[in-house]
Amino acid sequence: MRSDAGGSGPDRRPWSVIQHVDIEGPGAVATLATERGIELRTVVPSAGEGLPPVAELGGLVVMGGPMGVGDDAVHPWLAAERALLAEAVAAGRPVLAVCLGAQQLAAALGARVYAAAEPEIGTGSVVLTSAGRRDRVFGPEYGGLAGDQVPCFHWHQDTFDLPPRAVHLAATSRCPHQAFRVGRVCYGLQFHVELDDALAVGWRAGLPDGVELPPADVQRIGACGHRLLSRFFDLALAERPA
Repeated sequence: MRSDAGGSGPDRRPWSVIQHVDIEGPGAVATLATERGIELRTVVPSAGEGLPPVAELGGLVVMGGPMGVGDDAVHPWLAAERALLAEAVAAGRPVLAVCLGAQQLAAALGARVYAAAEPEIGTGSVVLTSAGRRDRVFGPEYGGLAGDQVPCFHWHQDTFDLPPRAVHLAATSRCPHQAFRVGRVCYGLQFHVELDDALAVGWRAGLPDGVELPPADVQRIGACGHRLLSRFFDLALAERPA
């Protein structure tokens, strides 16, 4: 387990970032955590690194990857990751789960994950639901957005049903369940807003033919993601037990 950001106070447990492949790192998540004095420790289970116990975690971030929730036979650590997500939610830890992470979170909480009617890949946006507009991370009145649409990057073939007791936050016409919240600070995002210039460089090399990621789109998505992720971390720190 390696440390990517330092400076947390003695009363704060470090957060873990579960990264599945090299090109899908935390991006802006790491930058914004560092600014808030949160220590992030990256774990790569596909490289044989063990997952930490929930008792040692201040929070949990789970990134994307090309594998699927049903690929346990090829990637047996997926089941352990789902168990960790379920334990983190039950323990009230802040959770941010992105793309594959969101699918893993949905499955961990009892929802069905399945192939979408067609892949959703490329620059786009999601539309906030009425609950999303009132949400403390996404809601415009909290400073997250200027309107009802969230610019983002899509890169997934699977989708999911909403877990029990989840609050539906965002949708697209192809995949109506794009974002959800469980409890106060547990978020699943099917889409990517953590983009920064360094992530974009790695992604461009792996994108399907015909899919582009122009610098202007990276800046637009990154600016919105900065606001949303800042709200997430500020909320997580405000909700931290004394």
